[in-house]
Amino acid sequence: MIKSHFDYVIVGNGLAGLQLALALSNDDFFKRKQIALIDFDYKINNDKTWSFWEKGNGKWDNIVLQSWTKSVFHTNEQTININFEEYTYKSIRALDFYKEVKSQIEKKDNVNFIIDEVIQLLEEQKVKIICNENTYYADHVFDSRLPKEFFINKKKHTLINQHFKGFIIQTEVHAFNSEVFTMMDYRMQYKETTSFVYILPLTSKRALVEYTFFTPFTVEEKDYDSLLNKYIKEKLNIKQYDILETEMGNIPMTTFPFEKYNTNKITKIGTAGGWVRGSTGYSFKHTEKKVSKIIINLKENKQPSAQLRNNRFKFYDKIFLKVLYDENEKGPWIFKQFYKKNKIETMFRFLDEESSFKEELSIMCSLFSWSFIKAFFKTL
Repeated sequence: MIKSHFDYVIVGNGLAGLQLALALSNDDFFKRKQIALIDFDYKINNDKTWSFWEKGNGKWDNIVLQSWTKSVFHTNEQTININFEEYTYKSIRALDFYKEVKSQIEKKDNVNFIIDEVIQLLEEQKVKIICNENTYYADHVFDSRLPKEFFINKKKHTLINQHFKGFIIQTEVHAFNSEVFTMMDYRMQYKETTSFVYILPLTSKRALVEYTFFTPFTVEEKDYDSLLNKYIKEKLNIKQYDILETEMGNIPMTTFPFEKYNTNKITKIGTAGGWVRGSTGYSFKHTEKKVSKIIINLKENKQPSAQLRNNRFKFYDKIFLKVLYDENEKGPWIFKQFYKKNKIETMFRFLDEESSFKEELSIMCSLFSWSFIKAFFKTL
């Protein structure tokens, strides 16, 4: 029989929900706490690929699909070769992550997986969790659902959609250098926008080829298909290939104040908590850091959301997003400056929110332009 009262309920079995559940279940401090994860989806499909960089060995190496220490960046005018030095760029299939984390959590007696859809949260003496099938109660809820105000008030905040579609293709001939991935290729832009191709070569005959937009608008699925097929044939010179899998998504890169929707008994997590880096859309390692901070806060009897937000980097992201929103065609120039004028170690520390102010100033100087000056004062 499924319990109805829990210490912690996590709404959503995605990246943030599963990482948080795993951290709670692996810490002896919480071994007497009853934990539930509620999601309407069994997570049996590979719906995305997560990529991240880190130094040396990592906790997820056993499920890493592929890794690289070299990358390439293309524009029509220039190709930049990037050596990652001490870092390794790693990719994980979402389905492999779901399976791995669930297999670890299912060994814990105090964690329950519940398949149901959460309809409403009512914050009373405890949090009342109203679902389609049942009602549950918790001392604290970690909620990965985007607040409805995000959809209602989109125009009040800067929003750049990181939307994409990717093909995993198989070729008959050796078409890829499996040791070098393509960070960004701007040689086939869509109507003067920040749009590029991202390639993860898995073997010499298999790769994820993804068309990505950083734009205020979205496009129809047929537009991705047309661009991908054209790129594969014209830029990669591959005439014959099979599409083994596809993945598609939209990550909001936004100034929306997600942190304002945390309450005494409900903490927003993942994208809904503003954990996605606004300027890049990268989330995997940021999620790991936020989860670690939540665990510390809980042990110290603080609000789980305490000190999760770094205002300095939020400000940098606001400026960057404002430039992309007002002058979307400037994206290729911006990213070229990033990779051309800064050391990759500095870039990664900046994107990981671990850089010094001196390093940040150096990056800002590399992007110095009238566009950024205007965005700076608009943001102020």
